[in-house]
Amino acid sequence: MFYFLVVIAVLLLGYAAVLLSFVRRGRKIPSAAYLGLAVLNGLILAAVLAWAVAR
Repeated sequence: MFYFLVVIAVLLLGYAAVLLSFVRRGRKIPSAAYLGLAVLNGLILAAVLAWAVAR
């Protein structure tokens, strides 16, 4: 479970870095990008809660 959390966290950081590069170039962030960030954050939150309950 810990490795799953690490992989999702790395994906979230990479996705945020791509979005940050869009902003630095002056491009607008697509609306679907916010949904993607919300899904990844929700996945991390759910996994952390499941891991905490299982311990």
